[in-house]
Amino acid sequence: MESSKVPALARAVDILNLIARIGPCSATTIIHELNIPKSTAYLILGELKSQRFLRVDSDDHYCLWTKIIELAGHAVNKIDLRELARKPLINLMEETGFLCHLGIIDNEQAYYILKVESKSTISVRSHEGKSMSLYRSGIGKCLLAWQPDNVRKRIINNISFKIKTNNTISNSHDLIQELEHIRRQGWSYDNSEDYENVRCVAAPVFNSKNKLIAAISVVGTSLQITESNIGEIIDRTLLCAQEISHLTGWEPSSLYSVS
Repeated sequence: MESSKVPALARAVDILNLIARIGPCSATTIIHELNIPKSTAYLILGELKSQRFLRVDSDDHYCLWTKIIELAGHAVNKIDLRELARKPLINLMEETGFLCHLGIIDNEQAYYILKVESKSTISVRSHEGKSMSLYRSGIGKCLLAWQPDNVRKRIINNISFKIKTNNTISNSHDLIQELEHIRRQGWSYDNSEDYENVRCVAAPVFNSKNKLIAAISVVGTSLQITESNIGEIIDRTLLCAQEISHLTGWEPSSLYSVS
């Protein structure tokens, strides 16, 4: 087996794996089982404890702790959510003929984590992993609208508004009003606010605790999404968001409003 180029990191991982395998154990057991120098072991154990990967119980044994659960939860939610959303989004793309996205907000920044390309001859450029504006894009506004009050206010206070088109929201007062409107109607709309002649309808995705975990969007040009078809697009987007929410354990409530 090739030796690690970062020995301290490898030893930290070995410690976590050992405790995961045999359960809570003493520093002496860890040192003996992994053949780690005593001084090195205590340095690593101290750092893992300070970072909440480990805690010490009443028997002075090291146990896995909350950071493990936190990281695992983030990973599982993101990975499983993509797979849960894939088929409903493919169906939405086929029903509308337009590009569809799944997006999340993480560390107060919005990202696409899934893209379902349309077969349309007119396409809109985007990619998985791309960050998006929380005040200019439909999916970004949707994600921001259902944040807890304190988080939403903090994000808005930190926004440096940049005008991209004639329709771009340019100040916090207008953004607050827009977000209130989005929560009332249950969906958001980007009317060429980020890119000229690009429109987007977005809807929120909730989990079993009624907490927003993502949003989906249907994206097209101003020639594709028009006054004549936007009502149907809104309905289909909301129904798709509800389907994905159901797959996460969400139960119906007044959070959605189908036109």
